[in-house]
Amino acid sequence: MLKFGRIITKYKKLILIIAIILIIPAILGMKATRVNYDILVYLPDDVETIKGENILSEDFNMGSYSVILVNNMKTKDIQKLEDKIRELDNVEHVVGTADLLGSNVPTEMLPDEVKNKLYKDGDTVILATFKEGISTDATMNTIQQLKDMTNKQCKISGMSATVLDTRDLSNSEVAIYVLIAVALCLIILQLALDSYVAPFFLLLNIGIAILYNMGTNVFLGEISYITKAISAVLQLGVTMDFAIFLYHSYKAEKEEYKDNNEAMAHAIAKTFTSVLGSSLTTIAGFLALCSMRLTLGKDIGIVMAKGVLFGVITVVTILPSMLLIFDKWIEKTKHKEVLPKFEHWKNFNMKHYKAIIVAFLIILPIALYGYNNTKVYYNLDKSLPETLESVQANNALKDEFNMVSTEMAIVRKDLPEGEANAMIKEIENVDGVEWVLGYSKLAETGLPEDMLPDDLKQIFQSDKYQLIIINSKYEMATDELNNQVKEVNDIIKKYDSNGILAGEGPLMKDLVEIADHDFNSVNSVSIGIIFVIMMFVLKSISLPLILMFVIEFAIYVNMGCATFTNTTLPFVASIVIGTIQLGATIDYAILITTKYINLRKEGKDKKEAVGEALGTSINSIVVSALCFFGATFGVGVYSKIEMIGSLCTLMSRGAIVSMISVIMILPAFLLLFDKLICKTTVGMRSIKN
Repeated sequence: MLKFGRIITKYKKLILIIAIILIIPAILGMKATRVNYDILVYLPDDVETIKGENILSEDFNMGSYSVILVNNMKTKDIQKLEDKIRELDNVEHVVGTADLLGSNVPTEMLPDEVKNKLYKDGDTVILATFKEGISTDATMNTIQQLKDMTNKQCKISGMSATVLDTRDLSNSEVAIYVLIAVALCLIILQLALDSYVAPFFLLLNIGIAILYNMGTNVFLGEISYITKAISAVLQLGVTMDFAIFLYHSYKAEKEEYKDNNEAMAHAIAKTFTSVLGSSLTTIAGFLALCSMRLTLGKDIGIVMAKGVLFGVITVVTILPSMLLIFDKWIEKTKHKEVLPKFEHWKNFNMKHYKAIIVAFLIILPIALYGYNNTKVYYNLDKSLPETLESVQANNALKDEFNMVSTEMAIVRKDLPEGEANAMIKEIENVDGVEWVLGYSKLAETGLPEDMLPDDLKQIFQSDKYQLIIINSKYEMATDELNNQVKEVNDIIKKYDSNGILAGEGPLMKDLVEIADHDFNSVNSVSIGIIFVIMMFVLKSISLPLILMFVIEFAIYVNMGCATFTNTTLPFVASIVIGTIQLGATIDYAILITTKYINLRKEGKDKKEAVGEALGTSINSIVVSALCFFGATFGVGVYSKIEMIGSLCTLMSRGAIVSMISVIMILPAFLLLFDKLICKTTVGMRSIKN
């Protein structure tokens, strides 16, 4: 690696020029990467409800739909509005009260059952179906066109409208996330480093790595809005310690070598060796997210693993070039480091390690209780501000028409009318079902078939299937709705074994079940992968167990805080935080442990080895954790999207909890289990205790 370091120093100007040129394709790639704002897209293809969604799209030309709430508008004006909506390219069918009545027929002519469902207190609804899916660009454009052509008398509800609002809100906040993260990290680096200028170069280097990472996402086709929102700040927080390590190493080597190039070559060699080991565990942690059935994990995992890799590459190539070229600026702006060396903290830990273990044993069951009782919600609307137009529209539909969630039964077209009606009656008797509407049910409204608009009839029948729309009063992703979906699904299968229940309610039920499975599986996979890596890095059986136990304890405390503060977390945050915290902060523990092993091998007793390892590591761990905290804390406070805000809050708190756990609990464990460690670690068996 020393030869590699000398090559970097020799061609430092060329490397910096190439790095700047590469920013151009990175920005172009970043702009060309599509961003998806619909979480349900990440459900696996083999789920039955996804197959149902495909049938709705292919056979009924209903990729998605929206219910438009119209307030105090005359029938003839509603018809004009419907005609305008029909002219939009992506719109397939439009059905409303005006289609049933015509412009001159009074509302009172409608049967009460129909009138009460579609017309209340001067408000009525229009159903518009779209050819393409919930979150496609075409559907987003259609929703935007609907917003532009309607006025304050109309409210547009549905998942597509929610996705559009999510997109607009997210896009308005992402740049601010980065600014907040950079500002807080800059403050921390100014306190931690000995130069006013050096922090800017460290941040600039990470910024280039972030651009490279975001630019290469174009090869993935698209990324989720959650990935886009958190990847920059998370990459900044996770890889900043690589840059700090190189800077400190360069400073140390300058005292050994008068030539700056030679000092940097040695610094690169040492940094690469150290960073490679710690980055492997971080990359492994992120890649563990790929094991999730909900493919959002794969999305976040690949992007972040790639981000760590770019962080390593830029730290040993671009950052050394910048530090060498601008070395005079750095030297001219030097100042004393403000952060202390934390000697008192180290001495306290060493003196009271037995009391720390007792405190750990007391806190552990409390943390476990909190971790196991964390409340989670799956309703995506709850992660968005109530001020969004789509959220207000959904709430208005719920309050005025009791339209909360929708289920769509897809059964064969040749199902006899008597059986279809019998099935509908059974479904109507299920708890929480407000109303059921199918083609066979339309005849019962009292309206002649030739009075029914073609759009309405085509919604309910295709060449192979017939559609039954079920409205539920239960909130999405609740136990009540999930039980209802199961009961309705059983009724459908009784009449048509190949029948499928699709729609928002069933999709959310699948999301709940898959997310619950992923919560357990992804944590197990990440623990297993990182444990194996640490076995090879530390060449020990006992040490990986100790280190994992310390970080898992920190995760329990972090998640448990949500229980004791009565905070309900969005499901995505609860699934991925354990893996992210483990992968990002296990490096703190590896740093102390590696030094402890080397010092024990040099012949120092356990107290000397642990004390020196802790003393020489504590400052690096604090700075690294504070950078991780700074990169994520501000975003957690600022973000109006709770899915992002909660995740960043958990990450920022997790960084501090992991830091405290590693600095206080790990040294106590090393002292307590020193004999066991020596017996189960390669090269330490001959050490006398």
